[in-house]
Amino acid sequence: MNKVYDNAACALADLLFDGMLIAAGGFGLCGIPELLIAEIKARGTKGLTIASNNAGVDGFGLGQLLENRQVKKMISSYVGENAEFMRLYLAKELEVEFNPQGTLAERMRAGGAGIPGFYTKTGVGTVIAEGKETKDFEGQTYVLERGLVADLSIVKAWKADPSGNLVFRKTARNFNPPAATCGNVCVAEVEEIVPLGSLDPDSIHTPGIYVHRLIQGQHEKRIEQRTTRKKAA
Repeated sequence: MNKVYDNAACALADLLFDGMLIAAGGFGLCGIPELLIAEIKARGTKGLTIASNNAGVDGFGLGQLLENRQVKKMISSYVGENAEFMRLYLAKELEVEFNPQGTLAERMRAGGAGIPGFYTKTGVGTVIAEGKETKDFEGQTYVLERGLVADLSIVKAWKADPSGNLVFRKTARNFNPPAATCGNVCVAEVEEIVPLGSLDPDSIHTPGIYVHRLIQGQHEKRIEQRTTRKKAA
């Protein structure tokens, strides 16, 4: 099975459809699958539900899909850097399902592991728990959260081999590993594809069995918040 594709257009050619659920890796602008997101924008696929820790920023990352009115619903934790997200939400043009970060990561991990649901204390007694089943264990109340299975996972890694084994670099190892496992199909973009056998097995973060397609490309790696010191007098 050849997993290596020439570019994002080839890798996504027969996978996108209106109304699909996409799990996207990344945190802020760190480790986001920017090439795959740009191709989804170019294809104009609409009515999307996207599970992602955040929604990018205005004009970049998932923010492009929001501006292009391709997203129907976001399943997210933090969306404070995107003014268009706020405008769409307040105008009731975007449905939002807020999840605590750990809960969202575990929902993805559980979906990839075939676990339909789990109980957590996070969110008990808040709006997060409204309409959800709760249960007491040893005198403590927990809320039931469902495992998340997406139609498509899109992630960004540092290195991969042709079998799809992925290595993430530093902070990019955030939501990417759980997002990669929870999709019926996973497409990964990487900075470098190395020969089979050259990756240390102990350094592989996501086994290739979860990854169906790979592309290699150049990445902008935009900085979300740039803070510098004032020049000395």
